[in-house]
Amino acid sequence: MGAHRHGATWPALGCRVHVEVRDPAALPVARELVATVLRDVDEVASRFRDDSDLTRVNRAPGTWVEVDPLLVHAVRVALVAAKETDGLVHPLLGRPLVELGYDRDLAEVVLRDTGRVVESPPPPLDSWRGIELAEDRLRIPPGTALDLGSTGKAWCTDLAVAALADAGVGAALVSVGGDLRATGAAPWPVAVAEHPDGPADQVFELLEGALATSSTRVRRWTSGGVRRHHLLDPRTGLPAAEVWRTVTVAAPTCVAANTEATAAIVLGEQAPDRLARTTSATRLVAADGAVLALGAWPVDAGPAQSWREPSTTQPADTAPLPTGAVA
Repeated sequence: MGAHRHGATWPALGCRVHVEVRDPAALPVARELVATVLRDVDEVASRFRDDSDLTRVNRAPGTWVEVDPLLVHAVRVALVAAKETDGLVHPLLGRPLVELGYDRDLAEVVLRDTGRVVESPPPPLDSWRGIELAEDRLRIPPGTALDLGSTGKAWCTDLAVAALADAGVGAALVSVGGDLRATGAAPWPVAVAEHPDGPADQVFELLEGALATSSTRVRRWTSGGVRRHHLLDPRTGLPAAEVWRTVTVAAPTCVAANTEATAAIVLGEQAPDRLARTTSATRLVAADGAVLALGAWPVDAGPAQSWREPSTTQPADTAPLPTGAVA
């Protein structure tokens, strides 16, 4: 299926990272470039590192904080996502996530129950508009905290693909936690699944573009005796109602795809109407397992079927066979 593939897989950012190239001689360079991008982003934008620039910003809400321009770039991307979704994809949900118990790497969170949870009101839906940026400075509104989980991994994937292109790696596939982007003239075999270690629900050959899946089923933990997931509804500050357990979106970039997938989880029953307007191809899996395919999404994709994400689409974990799954 497709041309020869040469890949590497490793853990980073609390998820699985996968890179593939056509030329085996390019694989060491490609792997190192992707690893460097992820390492650089983690150093400035992690919510779980005491020494990150993002943590310093969250310690001083209402105050200008000098930061690496890379964090400014990441926040600009998050603000575009917030604008395009009217705040449904929100970059200031750090405090509600901490209050719900997601205050450290998920591997540590799942091993404990934090007991009684104090749930304070979430920041106003339009509070993201109060984020101020300069070239190397950042200020968030008082009483808020940044969390870039809704756009961060997707942005990392897009950054990594751009780095590979700058290095002359013309055909590549990169996946960061299931946010996947493919480039090059030959098709890439791609599996769509609800869990990085689960069976493939669909397999097809992706010629170009990106896939991202938002899921309520993987990043889960217990706090206050209640099972939680990481996709918060910014209108309530609580995990979004599980109308859809996964939403997979195709788009030209991972950020565009993940923005719409996350907004769909938050919107619930209203999601199909929005997706029909904003995306060209989407797959939604309801809480009961029923599948809804919208637009150009291939209903019965198999190994022999090729598919290209249309280049006209406007904004919005990975196994040896690349899997677009679980944001």
